[in-house]
Amino acid sequence: MNPHSDEHFMQRALQLAEKAQAQGEVPVGAVLVKDQKIIGEGWNQPITLHDPSAHAEMLAIRAAGQQMNNYRLPDTTLYVTLEPCPMCAGLMIHSRIKRVVFGAYDPKTGAAGSQFSLLQDEKHNHHTEVQGGVLQEACADILKNFFRQRRNSRSGK
Repeated sequence: MNPHSDEHFMQRALQLAEKAQAQGEVPVGAVLVKDQKIIGEGWNQPITLHDPSAHAEMLAIRAAGQQMNNYRLPDTTLYVTLEPCPMCAGLMIHSRIKRVVFGAYDPKTGAAGSQFSLLQDEKHNHHTEVQGGVLQEACADILKNFFRQRRNSRSGK
């Protein structure tokens, strides 16, 4: 696999999703890349951190802001295993992220085209390029398996 490809960085995001799953969190992982180097990583941790905003994207972007010593992150690409929600899409706009690449589509709350198109809305002064479906099957499978196990444990199966 090309070390600078979308699939390469999405593979790292999937590894981070596995960290979330190991903590009992919804398995979503994210990496922020600038000049082909990871500058921020995150995985879902709202339960662990007692923070409803602790989505994978939020944590990756916060880490990158600290790393870059800037609240703007132009010329960056965010890789995330699940289509961003409206909260995270808003953060991406405010941080001036150039491109978002996601794996699984979120038909309920996806804000990168499935339910909302916040990242491309002409009302914003910044528009983010969007590429969905990268390693889609692997990204969707980790989520499906997580929720299947959760349902089974609740029903005693």
